[in-house]
Amino acid sequence: MPADNASRLHITLGDAIYSLRAIRRLKPDPISDSDLATILDAARQAPNGANQQEWHFVVLRDAEVRKRFGELYREAWWAKRKDNGYNSPEELPAHYRSPMGLAESIGEAPVILLVCATQPGFRESVIPATQNMLLAARALGIGGTISTLHASVVERVAELVNLPPDVTIVYSIPLGYPKGRFGPVTRKPLAEIVSQDTWGKTPSWA
Repeated sequence: MPADNASRLHITLGDAIYSLRAIRRLKPDPISDSDLATILDAARQAPNGANQQEWHFVVLRDAEVRKRFGELYREAWWAKRKDNGYNSPEELPAHYRSPMGLAESIGEAPVILLVCATQPGFRESVIPATQNMLLAARALGIGGTISTLHASVVERVAELVNLPPDVTIVYSIPLGYPKGRFGPVTRKPLAEIVSQDTWGKTPSWA
């Protein structure tokens, strides 16, 4: 199974890394079972703490479940903004416009993946799995982005998908074919973000 899935990821690692960007505008077109299996198989290959693999991935495909999750996600998104003093769209800085669009439409994504930690203290170990997931999706022409929930809705989302009490939702990942395009991305130059040996000492190779 892993070898078959690996062979489906045709683009180079460099192409995937340098064109991967947050895709928040998604087409409603369905994602095939085989593509989902490849994406999640890539996720489980990731390194993790002591190889305990204390992760679980909940795949939301049912329209009603996605709709209900979307309502909770929108509530969560605005709860976070209100925590920061923003109470209406007019008050938001420009960089929130695209995430706000996702908050309004995430329930329409054809797939939403909930990345869960099944043991306390394992949250950080799902990070490499999540990146693998997004890179594999990129190789298949599928976009997505990392999003998180607000404490005010976590219990209701857990109830929606019948999570066991010791399981924690770390990320929610909407997946779909992009309405826009993948990279190239715009990032700060290395010289602005790298120090060598001591903070503020820029290495010559950066």
